[in-house]
Amino acid sequence: DIEFTIDHGRPYILQTRAAKRTARAAVRIAVDMVKEGVLDEEQALLRVDARSLEQLLQARLPAREDLAARGIEPAATGLPASPGAASGRIVFDADEAVRWAAEGQEVVLVRQETRADDIHGMRAAKGVVTAAGGMTSHAAVVARGLGKCCVVGCGGLRIDHRERTVRFDAMPPDSAPLREGDLLTLDGSTGRVYSGALDVVASTTVEELRELMRWADRVRRMRVYAEADTPQAARAALSYGAEGVGLCRTERMFFAHDRLFAMRCALLAVEDEQRRHWLAQLERAQRDDFVEMFEAMDGRPVTIRLLDRALEEFLPEDAEALQTIADALDLELDEVVRAAHRQRESNPAFGHRGVRSGLTVPGLYDMQIRAMFLAARDCTGRGQPVELEVLVPMISWASELASVCAVVERVHDEVFEERRPSFTHRVGAMVELPRACLIAGELAHLSELFSFGGNDLTQTVLGVSREDASRFLPSYLNELGLVEGDPFTCLDETVVELMRAALERARAVRPTLVAGLCGDQGGSPPSIEACERLGLDFVSAPLSQLPGARLAAAQARLR
Repeated sequence: DIEFTIDHGRPYILQTRAAKRTARAAVRIAVDMVKEGVLDEEQALLRVDARSLEQLLQARLPAREDLAARGIEPAATGLPASPGAASGRIVFDADEAVRWAAEGQEVVLVRQETRADDIHGMRAAKGVVTAAGGMTSHAAVVARGLGKCCVVGCGGLRIDHRERTVRFDAMPPDSAPLREGDLLTLDGSTGRVYSGALDVVASTTVEELRELMRWADRVRRMRVYAEADTPQAARAALSYGAEGVGLCRTERMFFAHDRLFAMRCALLAVEDEQRRHWLAQLERAQRDDFVEMFEAMDGRPVTIRLLDRALEEFLPEDAEALQTIADALDLELDEVVRAAHRQRESNPAFGHRGVRSGLTVPGLYDMQIRAMFLAARDCTGRGQPVELEVLVPMISWASELASVCAVVERVHDEVFEERRPSFTHRVGAMVELPRACLIAGELAHLSELFSFGGNDLTQTVLGVSREDASRFLPSYLNELGLVEGDPFTCLDETVVELMRAALERARAVRPTLVAGLCGDQGGSPPSIEACERLGLDFVSAPLSQLPGARLAAAQARLR
């Protein structure tokens, strides 16, 4: 911008500053300047802020007629307060939305009405739906300002906060209500609300963006993968330009009501036979999910992380739910209560989770690995190509990785006993603890793949809990000026140095090691630039950040 004035016929330049413009304008200007010969393609790529591309993309659902043809009808209809589409797990309060989102889950905030103190939850959620309110209600206005999908005034929605359930008037009277953690899909462009997760695709009205993305894809070196935990998310990732699934968090697959009950029974079972029974149910469900994931990716890499959630987070606390589990296991209530109490931890984030639970709960990881291989066998038997990567989380000792590798090979031989498999698979190490970085050379003897877990590595390096960081980080950033950026958004320099040390030690042992970054920082342009400097092979980003990650990877390569 050039600000000037004219006084008695003489022009005076008052000031100049960088012009403010929308992402839409930046993309169009960059592409037009190439067409006019003012810039070349590489210069144009550097003129667009990669972080701004998320503004251009709104997810959308298929047309209602197409959904109806598949037997999918809305559970309720409200007012289309903020456009786009969102699919995620139901949460009923803002604090839970923040906590679940911090763990990488996509959530939909369901409220009677929102209030000013719900803003942090609305920011964390993928979408918001309220039973009351109009087009100028708090939820509608704030959601539009945040660019979040929102449906308000959904009169057919009945929330029970005590039971943490929601019903829709259109549901059959004898059907079970939806519970916290169940999936819900919103169409903020039409006001329709659907039970379950529906496929969404990227939608943009800026034709020039496609051309800019083609230039970026030709320039960048790093591959850009998606974080996708459901088959629906995997299919959506392709429309955003993903080259594969870089992180599938399998714990998300257990939160559907029937699966959650089976998981609880498996964890609290006293006898091995009972545990095997409930794990077999989970195996069938996971196998179906993995088949859909492999089909959606059509031969592209699918990186599946073994269960990494603290086990106590699967367990209920109320007596009624525990009694239901006791009945299913044919146990006395006090036995189940004691079993659940044994799972409680003082600090579950660094307790019985990840590979620790996989090795100490009999059959848990065996079940997941078998489901992966059976799904791969189902697909390859039909001629569907599969590239599977199995990630082992929360590794502290190389012996843990060696134990899981032995399970992988044993289960692989059991599943493919009769014929030679026609797909590739490899075991990867999640490097997300300082000790794992320091023993990277030992891990590289066992693993062909490293995936740096940015969230947990940041927590353990800084000694900062991401769930509690919001209590002081805003003050550190804004009022006190003690830090330059949010370390859970952009990689801290000390984390980068640990990653560098790990890569040097690992590639000294295995020069062909494939390594990448996953977690919230995977879509951050400054973090992507750090990954380019380190020589990582890929980054894994959330869906809405994929185009920005593709552009940022190209910019990092050019710089």
